[in-house]
Amino acid sequence: MSDLGSGDDGISGSKYNASNMEGSSSRNEFESSGKAGNVNEQELATKMLQIQSKRFYLDVKQNRRGRFIKVAEIGADGRRSQIYLALSTAAEFRDHLSSFSDYYASLGPPNTDNLPEDGKLKSEMMMKDNRRYYLDLKENTRGRFLRVSQTITRGGPRSQIALPAQGMIEFRDALTDLLEEFGANDGG
Repeated sequence: MSDLGSGDDGISGSKYNASNMEGSSSRNEFESSGKAGNVNEQELATKMLQIQSKRFYLDVKQNRRGRFIKVAEIGADGRRSQIYLALSTAAEFRDHLSSFSDYYASLGPPNTDNLPEDGKLKSEMMMKDNRRYYLDLKENTRGRFLRVSQTITRGGPRSQIALPAQGMIEFRDALTDLLEEFGANDGG
């Protein structure tokens, strides 16, 4: 099965706008990038999490290639980032979230005087079709967080979200709820 998600899916004018948190999820035929939007994309479910000053939306969607989860991060300043996970990849990600949260719980208090040079505390990688996902538990002067980066192997853009470490369990639980409802089969 090929990759899921539209990849260059703008989110302006949708429920992700701070001024329209409860708004419609209908899509324009053309996205803000000027590219044709995927008008055959259906939204099946949404969960919203508030973790520290960020909002995270987990949207289960379906298009002609199957089901997937779009994860959108909205920062306090309104900045938006998003990644796409096939349902099977989301199940693997959920399992990694458990091990990352266990590792995070075993760490002592942050020591800003003795940070690793790159800030990385633990890393994993996942692959699905032509996408790679890099999971990096990191620490900087503002705290600990899980950076999730998505790349497309054929030179596509890199997308990433940063999940505050203390929100990993809440995020995992929301992902688990969606996977229990929709399964881990990508379909198509």
